[in-house]
Amino acid sequence: MRLSQLEIDEQLKNLPGWIIVNEKLHKEFKFENFNQAFGFMTRAAMEIEKMNHHPEWFNVYNRITIELTTHDAGGITKNDINLAKILNSLA
Repeated sequence: MRLSQLEIDEQLKNLPGWIIVNEKLHKEFKFENFNQAFGFMTRAAMEIEKMNHHPEWFNVYNRITIELTTHDAGGITKNDINLAKILNSLA
């Protein structure tokens, strides 16, 4: 179920670094080097598969940009919030 803007704003208070861009949860992670960035993506991929909730992400060297939305719901859901929390814990 899609979250309301008020619910999203409340959740963002507990999601350091995450903002809304184009109606998606958005965060840019920066690591020391490519190896650390790739390690993060590998750890994240295992959690993502468990959830069966796949982000849009883009990697260039030591940076990873991630956007979360639930296409079936037409916006941000609790699944997106939960995945953002997991990604923050892995970074």
